[in-house]
Parts: sequence; C-alpha cells; structure tokens
Amino acid sequence: MGLFTSINIASTGLTAQRLRQDVISNNIANVNSTRTPEGGPFKRSSVIFESIVTKPYWRSPYLPRALDNGGGAGVQVTEIRPDSDTELRLKYDPTHPDAIAEGPKEGYVEYPNVDVVSEMTDLIEAERAYQANIEIINGAKNMFSMAMEIGQ
Repeated sequence: MGLFTSINIASTGLTAQRLRQDVISNNIANVNSTRTPEGGPFKRSSVIFESIVTKPYWRSPYLPRALDNGGGAGVQVTEIRPDSDTELRLKYDPTHPDAIAEGPKEGYVEYPNVDVVSEMTDLIEAERAYQANIEIINGAKNMFSMAMEIGQ
C-alpha cells in the first residue's frame, strides 16, 4: 500500500459525495417544476455508487481465497438514475396551464415525485459522508507528518 493510497481512496469518496449533493440540490430546486424540456413534470434523480476494487499485489497461502481478492480503491458513480418507480404528486388546480385536460384526472396537475424531507435527510447523510472523508485525509496527513518527525 502506497503512502498516498488512503488519501486517494478518500478523494474518490469526496468526489462521489459532492456529485450526490449536487443531484439532491437539483431535486430540491425542482420540487415544483411541472414542465421540463423532455415534457412532463421533473422526475427525482438518485446517484448509484460502485466500489472500485483493485487486484492484489500478492497472494497469501494462509488467507482464504475470499479474503485474498484485493483491496478497495474507493468509490465511483456509475449512474445518475431518474426515479420512475415513485408516483407523481397530484394536486387539483384546473386553472394551472399544465392541468390535465381530459380523463379521470381532469383538472389535476402532476408535480414531481420529490419529497423534500427525504431529500434533506439524504443531503445531511451526504454531507456527513463528505466530512468523514475529509477527516480521513486529515488523519492521513497527521500520520505522515508524525512519521516525518520520527525520521528526523
């Protein structure tokens, strides 16, 4: 394991959590957007993470094969997926320009499937994960500086 491996791993977490915060902020900003360029109301988005796994540099005859599969190298965002499973919110407002004109939902307006309370909870979680990665970087820097002091 190299000297800066922990910093590199934590930096991937910082990047991923920052993107997650941006997506959550976009969801909150569009909580009342009933019209998008694609047509229809805004749909909530979520970020999909995947771990980055490296191949081991060595093989140990003493470790079981399951434990000898390499180390983690951080996290990466694989996809920003729109949430099409959650139902859109309906609000009765026949005077709204985007109100449904015909059918059983006549007079209702479809609003985005964004729940502000859930989004704020996710935002706090992303912020805490971001702070944890910063603490990892600061801890690694402190260890490196102490190691340099020992070597003097």
